[in-house]
Amino acid sequence: MNSVFSSQSLCIPLPSFQLLPCLQTQPHCTFSNRVCYRNRCISPLSLSFPFISHRALHARRSFCGATAPPDEGVVSVINFDDFAEKDWSFLDSADFSSGQDYNLNIDRIISAGEIEETSRVMVSIGSEGFVDRVVESSPCNLLLVVHDSLFVLAGIKEKYDKVKCWQGELIYVPDKWAPLDVVFLYFLPAMPFTLDEAFGALARCFLPGARLVISHPQGREVLQQQRQQYPDVVTSDLPEKKKLQEVAAQHSFELTDYVDEPGFYLAVLKFSGARS
Repeated sequence: MNSVFSSQSLCIPLPSFQLLPCLQTQPHCTFSNRVCYRNRCISPLSLSFPFISHRALHARRSFCGATAPPDEGVVSVINFDDFAEKDWSFLDSADFSSGQDYNLNIDRIISAGEIEETSRVMVSIGSEGFVDRVVESSPCNLLLVVHDSLFVLAGIKEKYDKVKCWQGELIYVPDKWAPLDVVFLYFLPAMPFTLDEAFGALARCFLPGARLVISHPQGREVLQQQRQQYPDVVTSDLPEKKKLQEVAAQHSFELTDYVDEPGFYLAVLKFSGARS
């Protein structure tokens, strides 16, 4: 896929230790340009927070380099001409997210999480619109958004400074945000690992009674369209009930609600084991 980024290089601050041979880091970094993505400009300041995962950096190490402006020392640079970013815009596109039924389904998904003001909530592979609705409708103690896309997270962080963002894959999320009370696997078919791996990772950050919500607001029919149009992003299907129950039971999850209609998918599971 051709690069959709501007021709400028963006400087992103990284942790204060060296992760890779090609990355030399320093806790100070400056920005000289705005970043444009899908005809939208994002303020450089909105990107100055550490959500780049070790795994993601390792995967992109051939695209990384270090530059040293005379008055700034050594800083880490990612050249966005070479940066491979998947297109996630379809999750918020008018074709897939318009209409009253869609909005009602989003509210139904959020309601299934039973979020309280003291809840610690994680959304994995969520659209910006879904995160907007969670913020607006369900105040909570912590909201963590996990996504593969640096730019989706940048857009969310630009709007909501208090929302925590982590870029990478669900099974590698640091446990510093645990324990969690609610997790939304909003777009499970885009996650590049097995259901067993997902449940195993979540069991390590859940306490008894925590809720897992797997969903698709428009169900299998639209998912099939999305898979045909975006095969590099949508790599699997939604789990059938029997398969979901089998994997869930192996990790002390109980299926408490399951809806699999042509235009809506929802699976709610409750964790009954001890945090490992």
